[in-house]
Amino acid sequence: MFEQFSKRLDAALKTLKGHGRITEINVAETMKEIRRALLDADVNFKIAKSFTQRVKEKAIGQKVLSDLHPGQLLVKIVQDELTDLLGAEKQDVSITGKPAVVLMSGLQGSGKTTCSAKLAKHLKNKQSKRVLLVACDIYRPAAIDQLQVLGEQIEVAVFAEPENKNPVDIAKKALQHAKTHQYNVVIIDTAGRLAVDEALMQEIDDIHKAVRPTETLFVVDAMTGQDAVNTAKAFHDRLQFDGVVLTKMDGDTRGGAALSIKSVVDKPIKFIGTGEKVDALDVFYPNRMAERILGMGDVVSLVERAQEQVDEEEAKRISKKIAKNQFGYDDFLSQLKQVQRMGSMKDLVGMIPGANKALDGQEIDEDVFKGVEALIQSMTPKERQQPKLLDYSRKKRIAKGAGMQMEDMNKLIKQFEQMNKMMKMMRGGKASKLMQMFGK
Repeated sequence: MFEQFSKRLDAALKTLKGHGRITEINVAETMKEIRRALLDADVNFKIAKSFTQRVKEKAIGQKVLSDLHPGQLLVKIVQDELTDLLGAEKQDVSITGKPAVVLMSGLQGSGKTTCSAKLAKHLKNKQSKRVLLVACDIYRPAAIDQLQVLGEQIEVAVFAEPENKNPVDIAKKALQHAKTHQYNVVIIDTAGRLAVDEALMQEIDDIHKAVRPTETLFVVDAMTGQDAVNTAKAFHDRLQFDGVVLTKMDGDTRGGAALSIKSVVDKPIKFIGTGEKVDALDVFYPNRMAERILGMGDVVSLVERAQEQVDEEEAKRISKKIAKNQFGYDDFLSQLKQVQRMGSMKDLVGMIPGANKALDGQEIDEDVFKGVEALIQSMTPKERQQPKLLDYSRKKRIAKGAGMQMEDMNKLIKQFEQMNKMMKMMRGGKASKLMQMFGK
C-alpha cells in the first residue's frame, strides 16, 4: 500500500538534499513534486493543492537547527501534515448501549460481509464483547450463507431469516433477540448495490431509523481510489455515518482514498482491511500510517501484532532448546508459522523502517514458506531433530520428495544455519528475554 506514492514522496524530498537552508525557490520545487505525487496517487486536486500550500507556509521561514538538514526538517513538516490529513488521532468505534448497534453500509463488492465478521472477531477478542451478527443482505446470492460460514469460523452467532424479504423487519427482530439473549454488540450487514441508487439509500435509511445504531460505518474498497471518496460523500449526505473502514489496503492501491476521504466527509478512518483472513483488520492510526508512507516503518504495530500472535509457551520452549543447542528443523518451522500468523509478508515488511526502500520494488512472494514446509516435511523425524545428519544423498532425497531442486534445499539449510547462529549469539538469557518480549 502507498508503495508508488512513498517512492515519489521520497524522491521529492531529496530535492532539498545538499541545500544549506530552506528558501522559497527550493521549497517551491519540492512542493511541485509532492503535488504531482499526490495527484498520481489519485488524491483530489483541491486537497493536494491545500496540502502542499500548508507545508510550504510552515517550511518558509523555519530556522534549521545545526543538527538538522533542510530535508530532515521538511520531512517532519510533511509527516505532521500527512498525519492531520489522515485524521490526526486514532478514533475508536463507539460501543455503547444495551446492546450497542453497529450498522455496516457501502456498495456491493466493498467487502461489507467479510468486514462485519472481522469487526465481530475484533470486538470479541480485543474487548471481550458478546457479538451477534445480523444478515440483512437479502439480495446478493449466498450473502446469508457467507455470513453464517464466517460466523462459525470466528465462533460468533448469526441472526438470519432467509425466508423474510424485509430487511427492516429482520433488523428489528435481531435487536429484540439480542436484548433477550444479552448480547453486548449487534453488527448488521446490509445489502449493497453496484452503484449508489435511491432504492439502496432508502432501504438503509429505513434500517438506520428502525434500529438507531450507536455506530454507522461506511465500508469502501480502497482500490477504487477517487471513486471511493465520491461514494463516501453520497452515503454520508444521507446517513451521516460515524467512520470509515477501508478494505483491500493490501492490494496495489495508489492510496488516494485514504489520503482524501477524511478531508471530504470529515469522518475518521477507523479500521483498515489488510488481507482476506478474518483477523486481517487493523485499527487505523494516522500517525503510524504517515510514518509508513515516509519509509519510517511502524515498529509499534509490528510488536503489537507479534504480541498478539506469538505463543508465550512456544517461545519459552524454543528458548530452552536454543540454550541446550537442540534447535532443529521442527522448531525452525514453528517459528516461521508464527510469523505467518502475523499477516501478509508485504504488510510486515512495510512495518520495518527502510525495508521497502532496500527491496526497491522487488515483489515479495507470499508463498515463500510453502517450499520450506514441503522440504522440512520430507525429512525423517531424526533428520529434523539432528540437522548435522543432512549429507549430500539425504539432501538429494529430501529435495526430490518435496518436488523441489537441490538449490532450494541448500538455501533452506543456509537460512536455518543463519537463524541458529543468531540464536547461539544470544545465549545467557538474552534470547529468552527477546522471546518473552514477543510472547508476553
